[in-house]
Amino acid sequence: MNQLITANLLDLSGNFKLILGGIALVIIIAIVAIFGGFFKIWLRAKVSGAPVSFGTLIAMWLRKVPNSLIVDGRITAFKAGLDYSTDNLEAHYLAGGNVGDVVLSLVAADKAGISLDFERACAIDLAVKGTGKTVLEAVRTSINPAVIDCPNPSSGKDKIEAVARDGISLRVRTRVTVRTNLDRFVGGATEETVIARVGEGIVTSIGSAESHKHVLENPDNISKLVLEKGVDASTAFEILSIDIADVDVGDNIGAKLQTEQAEADKQVAQAKAEVRRAAAVANEQEMQARTQEQRAKVVEAEAEIPMAIAESFRTGNLGIMDYTKYKNLISDTKMRESIAGEEGLNAGEDPSV
Repeated sequence: MNQLITANLLDLSGNFKLILGGIALVIIIAIVAIFGGFFKIWLRAKVSGAPVSFGTLIAMWLRKVPNSLIVDGRITAFKAGLDYSTDNLEAHYLAGGNVGDVVLSLVAADKAGISLDFERACAIDLAVKGTGKTVLEAVRTSINPAVIDCPNPSSGKDKIEAVARDGISLRVRTRVTVRTNLDRFVGGATEETVIARVGEGIVTSIGSAESHKHVLENPDNISKLVLEKGVDASTAFEILSIDIADVDVGDNIGAKLQTEQAEADKQVAQAKAEVRRAAAVANEQEMQARTQEQRAKVVEAEAEIPMAIAESFRTGNLGIMDYTKYKNLISDTKMRESIAGEEGLNAGEDPSV
């Protein structure tokens, strides 16, 4: 019995040792795998001359920072003659920046002799985040100037139209050569502002010209006037040149405006004449109405004459001789009117006048 118990205990002890050995082996393999990856990065930094300690690599791993990205950025900068600590690179990564673009932009600026420090590069990188632009693009544009079409083809217009003082319109297309101003890149106006200001300057310079022929003879005057206005002030760019790519003669806007004004004046005059005609017609209608009213009063008065004569006979105020004289007077009056009408008709006159 004792021997059986002892055998079981020995079996359990052996199994326990196997389990412990397996756990230890797994832990050793995990440690080797983790530190193996760290060792590769550490060795790469060591042989590149930009050493990074194991503690720093482990700390970055715990903070979920891609240590390979940080170390590669440090190596790239170091090989270009720039020395940036892993803490600075890691801080920029944790802030949401692009470490690779920042390092490459610093290297490019240093090789091109452009003054750009680490803090400003990080600020530019964070400022342009989500805009489709990068700090590396800004530095490259500062090194190699870019050309901006004015107006922007994406706006649907291919030329800027302006009218000279003689009324002739000109359509102009320009190409603006700009270089990034890193000092004003953060907070400075963008390409759209430059395009708008250049377009405004072109319209002003053409509008101040006495004749469109003067503009066609010296198109470079447009560039000079626009540059003198300092259209790149408070923008993220420095304008190097404004080149007139194309100039076309447009319509005679002045003649069109004069024609439209004459047509408008004509319509106003016609409207006023119509008002006067309507007033005259209304006045005529009013006079006719008054004439009819007076005629009605005359007819009404004539209708009372026989009654008045009869009343005079009854009261004795009118005798038969007086009435006869009255009738003779009326007959003589009608005869004279008839004779006068015939004479007027023979003379070619209207008897009704």
